[in-house]
Amino acid sequence: MKRLPRRLRHGEEATLVEHLGELRARLIIALAAIAVAFAVAYGFHGQILEWLNRPLPHKFRRPVTFSPIEPFTTSIWVTLYASLLLALPVWLWQLWAFLAPAFEQHRQRSIALVVAFATALGVGGVAFGYFVVLPPAIHFLTNYDSSHYTIFIRARDYYRFVTFVLLGVALAFEVPVFVLALVRLRILTAAKLRSTWRVGVFAMTVIGVLLPGVDPVSTILSVIPLVSLYVLSIGLASFLEPRWRSSAGAAPLTE
Repeated sequence: MKRLPRRLRHGEEATLVEHLGELRARLIIALAAIAVAFAVAYGFHGQILEWLNRPLPHKFRRPVTFSPIEPFTTSIWVTLYASLLLALPVWLWQLWAFLAPAFEQHRQRSIALVVAFATALGVGGVAFGYFVVLPPAIHFLTNYDSSHYTIFIRARDYYRFVTFVLLGVALAFEVPVFVLALVRLRILTAAKLRSTWRVGVFAMTVIGVLLPGVDPVSTILSVIPLVSLYVLSIGLASFLEPRWRSSAGAAPLTE
């Protein structure tokens, strides 16, 4: 009995039971990857907490808790978030391996490039959020009206805030992938993007305002890369669209 599911080839027929068996095996692999990643992340959860605390001002470097169980549950949730991030490549690969047979071989290579591009943008978004957005945003928030409040940073709320900010910025960095997908599906064209660039810039500004983080500092720092990425999307669409159309026109001749 094989331990790993076999990846089907494009056009290869399989019964419903075989598909369900493959899906179950890939789900087990994905869950096992999360479990292993959780064990590894828990072994380093102290370092992870210190890494997340670095954007805080020095006097707040050790967030407070307000119940006996809160230190345990907070550390478990942070470890779980870290394990999901560590296991992300494995369960994305399992998802792709299950869906890949539905696509032709040349389209599989294209989708793999798109996934690699999206992954790089996501990693860049997390890095941008951590190094550029969080420090000034947290400095602004922890000093706002400080003369009127005794400010404490609750660990649970702080780590949730950091997680949402980093996730929001990472998703926002996927704008080029979303725009290029619309162009690839011929829902939009590069010419339309160029003629309505003001609308696009306004939309990116709205998205930046809606991202987690209520302070003006993180909002401004999020809007700038969003607008830049949208402009990059227009350039990439103008470069790639003629090639996509020419390849689509040549496809029937190769059959």
